[in-house]
Amino acid sequence: MKDFSIEVHGAHTYDATGAISEPIYLSATFRHPGFKKSTGYDYGRVANPTRDELESALTLLERGGRTWAMSSGMAAINIVFMLLSAGDHIVFSNDLYGGTVRLANEVYAKYGIEATYVDTSDLAAVKNALRPTTKLIYIETPSNPMMIISDIRALADLAHESGALLAVDNTFLSPHFQKPLLLGADIVLHSGTKYLCGHNDVIAGFLTVRDAESRLAECIQRLVVSSGPNLSTMDAWLMLRSLKTLGVRVERQAATAKKIAEWLGTQKHVTQVFYPGLENHPGYELQCRQATGFGGMVSFKVRSAELAQAVLGRLKLIAFAESLGGVESLLTYPKVQTHAEMPEELMKATGLDDKLLRLSVGLEDAEDLIADLDQALNA
Repeated sequence: MKDFSIEVHGAHTYDATGAISEPIYLSATFRHPGFKKSTGYDYGRVANPTRDELESALTLLERGGRTWAMSSGMAAINIVFMLLSAGDHIVFSNDLYGGTVRLANEVYAKYGIEATYVDTSDLAAVKNALRPTTKLIYIETPSNPMMIISDIRALADLAHESGALLAVDNTFLSPHFQKPLLLGADIVLHSGTKYLCGHNDVIAGFLTVRDAESRLAECIQRLVVSSGPNLSTMDAWLMLRSLKTLGVRVERQAATAKKIAEWLGTQKHVTQVFYPGLENHPGYELQCRQATGFGGMVSFKVRSAELAQAVLGRLKLIAFAESLGGVESLLTYPKVQTHAEMPEELMKATGLDDKLLRLSVGLEDAEDLIADLDQALNA
């Protein structure tokens, strides 16, 4: 099936009632038919029918082999890091979500996991950063918030040549636009809170691998069962609801984002626009090759930090808030919000500064959003 059909129908099968919507199984435990017999469900932390259907739907969308639905995007990232051992080394994108950096630098560094941050759009830099102990290359593409595009297929080749895994955070595009597993990635992650949910009402995370029978899948399953990061049943059902409109939402958001990015490029108070759907973006051609869309995220710089902060207070339709991917448009100030704990040297390397604003485009009318930005920039 094509993506739009998978998003609507997922892996749903009809029970005796013919219910169109998957039931919400709130049971924490399940009755055994007899000694050493099981229905396939024993304890809710290990498996739940509602969560299973959601995981199957994501697996289909990612063209993968197995998915785990988790309580947050950070829970999914944490499971990936738990695959490593003391002395192992990770090569990270130098532009990525601040919470990922915090987890690596403040938590896993204490357990002997070493990290190097490089521009992963520069394959030579990645190759130079690899060590005999490198077990993981971890990227975001497009990256948060500078919208840097990394070559998934080439990085997968580099990783595999050195005996490492490639993990791709696919949050900014969703599987509707980009399928990293088909490009050679070993693991794809999402903050499901963002585009997959799309309504700003669920905190969730997802982790998908290519082969359900692989040693990697076996290790992840053991970690998930042992540490209990599972998504709740009610949130799993809400995510199933959200997936049905994923394609409709993200395609409209991407179309509006391009209009806004083009308009921002004409504004006297805007000095730079970062959107991979603009032909002058350095990653434009690569993005066209490895994805089918450009997403709904636009970052831009204004003339001064004072103007950036003033814009946040002048907004009327767009909300000044953290997060992204929902039906409501949000403007974020990465320097003091999502990337507040980012090491200064990483922000300097990527150009993330106090003049940068990050816009998550929602489903409002493009003209209304442009009008709000216009009055906020030019008041």
